[in-house]
Amino acid sequence: MERTVNLKKKIAIAVLVLIGIITTIKLAIIYHEANFNPYALPSFCTINEFVDCDGVAKTSESQFLGVPLAYWGLFLYSFIFLLLFVDKLKNVKFLKFLEVFKNPLDYIASLGVISFTISMGLLCISLFEIHKLCILCAATYTLNLIIGIVAADFKNGGFIKAFKQSFIDFFDAVKQKKYLVSFIVVMLLTSAGLAYTRLTYKFAPQVKRADEFSEFVKPKHNRYKVSGNLLGDEDAKVVMYVYSDYQCPMCRAHNIMIHKIAKELKDIKIIHKNLPLDMECNVYLTQPFHEGSCMEARYALAAKKQGKYWDMNSALFEELPKTEQEVLKIAHKLGLNISQLEEDANSVEIANELRKQIDEANSNGINGTPTSVVDGDINVGIQRYDDYKAWLIKKGAKER
Repeated sequence: MERTVNLKKKIAIAVLVLIGIITTIKLAIIYHEANFNPYALPSFCTINEFVDCDGVAKTSESQFLGVPLAYWGLFLYSFIFLLLFVDKLKNVKFLKFLEVFKNPLDYIASLGVISFTISMGLLCISLFEIHKLCILCAATYTLNLIIGIVAADFKNGGFIKAFKQSFIDFFDAVKQKKYLVSFIVVMLLTSAGLAYTRLTYKFAPQVKRADEFSEFVKPKHNRYKVSGNLLGDEDAKVVMYVYSDYQCPMCRAHNIMIHKIAKELKDIKIIHKNLPLDMECNVYLTQPFHEGSCMEARYALAAKKQGKYWDMNSALFEELPKTEQEVLKIAHKLGLNISQLEEDANSVEIANELRKQIDEANSNGINGTPTSVVDGDINVGIQRYDDYKAWLIKKGAKER
């Protein structure tokens, strides 16, 4: 009777595992397309901004120790599949070591619970940190729990018995010197492999990108910021024009980046140009976008008249004001003359200056932020810091 029950359990688990293998293979394909193929079309499970498998795959959370979570899942299901046939495989001469797996259903039940618990942590990260959901990932989370439930023997202790038996069998195995040595060798090889994947980013280029930008994305404050209207050297050979919008998330990181460049390179001057993507002042837009960024740009230009352009520039990126009153509070902390600032910010002179900068950007084919221009060469978007430095050094800037 027990043998029949176990056979039925194994058949059911085999079917579930095969579904898991197919699902994780598809997830691995989605991961590869999202991170290694710039021309890939959206996958079938990228439905909207929230249900977005591709979006999840592009985050640094879609891997662990440099190995995509899809690969971890594929390994899990493959190992469970092997456990289902361990009674047969251990009779093969070169697979005799599999005799240590005496109670495979207990191990499968334990793996099911452990993987489901980890999955719930991943789901929380997906919902509350990434704010996206991968429906194929969610399917494997449910699958892991079902596999654990099917494998468990609830008449004889259920999951508690499964964990106890798994620990007992493990310690019985490592008491034998040959299996202890084998276990240590396997762990060392695994650790070496994971160290390689984590350090080389071979399978996780998105993590490398995140690490490269973390210095500029994570800080709340710009530790390189300057005071006054000058960023760089007054009589610099290289002039870099930077177009940005105070409500552009990447412009905030870019602002920290250009300040660091000015600290590390000489013979360079950085001139900021406003390109607010706001219909209030940008006549080239056809729909509302960064509403309020025109107002912020006017106040930045007004602060320049009091000699505190870069002070206001960095403060706007750091504090992200939503209203004019919040901008005025920032100005007060910077020690600006508020009445004069308000008058200048709402003057025809500042409106014309802002319009001139927007027209200039449009005439040069610049319609996105951040954008950097040196000697007519246009660099759209945010780049790696080292790439920026190399570009500017090539143009004539030098290390300080």
